[in-house]
Amino acid sequence: MKTKDIMARLQAKYPGESEYLQAVQEVLESIEEVYNQHPEFEKAKIVERMVEPDRIFTFRVTWVDDKGEVQTNTGYRIQFNSAIGPYKGGLRFHRAVTPSMLKFLGFEQTFKNALTTLPMGGAKGGSDFDPKGKTDEEIMRFCQAFMLELWQCIGPDQDIPAGDVGVGGREIGYLYGMYKKLAREYNTGVLTGKGATWGGSILRPEATGFGALYFTQNLLHHAGKDIKGCKVAVSGFGNVAWGACIKALELGAKVVAISGPDGVCEIPDGITREMIDYMLVMRASNRDRVEDMATRFPGQAVFTPGKKAWSVKCDIALPCAFQNELAEEDAKQLKENGCWCCCEVSNMGCQPGAIHFFQHNGILFAPGKAVNAGGVATSGLEMTQNAEHISWSGKEVDEKLHFIMKSIHEQCVKFGTQPDGTVDYVKGANIAGFMKVAQAMLDQGTI
Repeated sequence: MKTKDIMARLQAKYPGESEYLQAVQEVLESIEEVYNQHPEFEKAKIVERMVEPDRIFTFRVTWVDDKGEVQTNTGYRIQFNSAIGPYKGGLRFHRAVTPSMLKFLGFEQTFKNALTTLPMGGAKGGSDFDPKGKTDEEIMRFCQAFMLELWQCIGPDQDIPAGDVGVGGREIGYLYGMYKKLAREYNTGVLTGKGATWGGSILRPEATGFGALYFTQNLLHHAGKDIKGCKVAVSGFGNVAWGACIKALELGAKVVAISGPDGVCEIPDGITREMIDYMLVMRASNRDRVEDMATRFPGQAVFTPGKKAWSVKCDIALPCAFQNELAEEDAKQLKENGCWCCCEVSNMGCQPGAIHFFQHNGILFAPGKAVNAGGVATSGLEMTQNAEHISWSGKEVDEKLHFIMKSIHEQCVKFGTQPDGTVDYVKGANIAGFMKVAQAMLDQGTI
């Protein structure tokens, strides 16, 4: 296999799908050497099959707003790979959603899910619907219309969606309510991220952020460092950033910045639990303004418009918002500000230039498919509880999450350790995920 040849074909076939092509190139560059050591993979054209989704559903979503006006959006579900289990991946509601974005997310999800040790394939979906500024009633009507088109394509042993950007517990509730009405069955295993009183798992809302900090802790310990006392900069203030801030505080770190599309809030004395709780209020408001934190806590949080979290001096950077949010110039600014570690919590949160800068300038770096896998891992644990019709305690879920994140770190070290003893976490995560999916595809024949 030659990465450049495969990429040339994909670029000709899918011109303009930049996020998808970026995600594929990153993986192929990492696995090329190990792939070429397995002629059976080449004979079965594993890579050529793996980079293409199994199927893509595209559908119109028509709903009525509070003014009585008809609105139309486009919905998608991309079932990427089911070699190791049923399709599993979130739904994203955001005005920037495109097939390219969802293909990249579904492709990444395939490897992420393989790393969790749980039997889950990869998928992603969503819509260009923008929840910002919408009322609860409008969001409910949109979710119902969306599920009306999707429900026959999903199921507990077929495809299990979850939340993502723009889709939290409220949206999952509306989506499941409509699914239950259409399917005429109370099957809680068809969606994850549900409410605690109707099939949801304890710790699922916090799981992505908690898992990210557990992975970061493992990474630091392996490097002979400790997170206690470290200054942490976090981008975003949504569900993922919220969970990351909670666990960072519990582990003794000091969160000195959170950001939003309008700018950054610097918190010199570190975020407090009261401020973390207020992040939920900010998320529920649909205003998408981090300035609200400074308004609510004057003197403790200082808002600067137009700046990113990376403008604040820190030891550890945690991108928690959106893909490609951290550019090479941001990476350089982080180094100037004393940052020595970046763990990518958002999916493909760092641009290639930023990743290369980190790797060539002695800054510890780990990719999202490893760092943020705690979210989907806990979704997998939720699926298990639903299948058994039981509910585990928070302690049980947390212990399992600890074990999974430790296992993911061990896989990264196993496949990513370099001759000089350093660990290339990008390479380690990609090879570990690829080998598991590739072997399953080989075992199951050419389908």
